[in-house]
Amino acid sequence: MSDGEGAPGNDGSQFDRLPATADDREVEGRATRAEVLEWWETRFGIPPETFEGHTFWEKGKGKLWAFAGDLPSPQEREGVGMTFLRTRQEHWKPTTTAVRKWGHLATENVIELSPGEATAFAAGHDQDLPEWDGDWGYLIATHDLAGEQVPIGVGLYLYDELRSVVPKGYQEELPEL
Repeated sequence: MSDGEGAPGNDGSQFDRLPATADDREVEGRATRAEVLEWWETRFGIPPETFEGHTFWEKGKGKLWAFAGDLPSPQEREGVGMTFLRTRQEHWKPTTTAVRKWGHLATENVIELSPGEATAFAAGHDQDLPEWDGDWGYLIATHDLAGEQVPIGVGLYLYDELRSVVPKGYQEELPEL
């Protein structure tokens, strides 16, 4: 697919591997592997080595997928790996799936919720949390489970409020411990 002027364009019917760097970018606006790795490290402190052996793919505008392996590009499939990150918007947003897989490695922008807060968050409820003194924006919400902080999902923190953006299919009742 092209943009009408001969340059390649985004084709929402297929998966295209992200280019390694901006110098390799052919589709305007497409994130690069280097940008994605830098974003995870800067936003959440998750080191780039975490994603060694994974390839990143875009299907649609800004819907990124992570795949533990390599495939030729493009791929005309329904899915390649797992949903991973939303780009091509003002603030990039990690998916709940990605946060549940790699969020335990995060050292930045992690909000540890009390049992009551965690229960409300996991059920999809927004809540006032003025005591958070970290960055605004997307955070990894965690709760204590057997002495370890375990990711619940992604929250959006704005104006002293933590908004649960846990998709309905992931919302759950947490057991009281």
